[in-house]
Amino acid sequence: MTSVLEQLRAMTVVVADTGEVAAVKRYEPVDCTTNPSLVLAASKDPASEELIAREIAAGRAKGLTPEQITATLTVAVGAELTKLVPGRVSTEVDACLSFDTQASVARAHDIVADYAARGVDKSRILIKLASTWEGIRAAEILQKEGIDCNLTLLFSMAQAVACADAGAFLISPFVGRITDWYKAAEGVEGYAPDEDPGVKSVRKIYDYYKSNGIATVVMGASFRNAGQIKALAGCDNLTIAPALLDELSRDEAELPRVLSPDATSGMAPITMDEATFRWELNADAMATEKLAEGIRKFDADHRKLIELVAAR
Repeated sequence: MTSVLEQLRAMTVVVADTGEVAAVKRYEPVDCTTNPSLVLAASKDPASEELIAREIAAGRAKGLTPEQITATLTVAVGAELTKLVPGRVSTEVDACLSFDTQASVARAHDIVADYAARGVDKSRILIKLASTWEGIRAAEILQKEGIDCNLTLLFSMAQAVACADAGAFLISPFVGRITDWYKAAEGVEGYAPDEDPGVKSVRKIYDYYKSNGIATVVMGASFRNAGQIKALAGCDNLTIAPALLDELSRDEAELPRVLSPDATSGMAPITMDEATFRWELNADAMATEKLAEGIRKFDADHRKLIELVAAR
């Protein structure tokens, strides 16, 4: 029997939501991700430990500060991952820059330059930015320069529309975090896949994009269970953590295709300017809270990584 993971790969680009070298080697995804949170996790992975130790030692020898070494670490891990995947490695702009367009663009340029110095062309990476208004504007600038972007921490249609208008290469709507919020708000243990608020959000965004011929890639992210993944089979991309990749690889059930560009509702285009974006985001308590929380958590992990580097 063919596993659910193999069936999924026939209709969706499978991305590994990990920076661990061993996991990427095992599951052979098309794309993968690196950010401070994942580098923190990878620091406990024996296959990544030597690389991280070597990068810290090299930075120390150059007289770099812990902050500067941390800035190169995600790129160092990403460069190693480009040797293992045929596609792209998403690399995150510091979360603390999420409300500063020009600083985000400058940091993205530094990331691209660091990759280039390691022999990795910009065509192999995606610059990952939070889907704030300022982050989306940074992506618009970078896309016009030929630097492809992944807009992350996306929880609402307003964000998805603004990202499409900016010409973003890819968006990462966070399925599980949406579900987490609604479970807490509604006091329920969980949802059937077709009724899951996170699943429904990605399905609506996918339908809007395909209905309007929008080329931006939709990559569902932040999954809590395999049912959510199965309910989005056929989505352009899905980024999946190693534990769920393993579960899908052992599941031999039949996987029907759920999403297809040939089956859309014909949703009308939506006009999105800054005032509308900010109002609609403000009106959506879930999106507002999860975006702010996500930025805080990414920044906290960034600071933890700096502390780890300083300690070494």
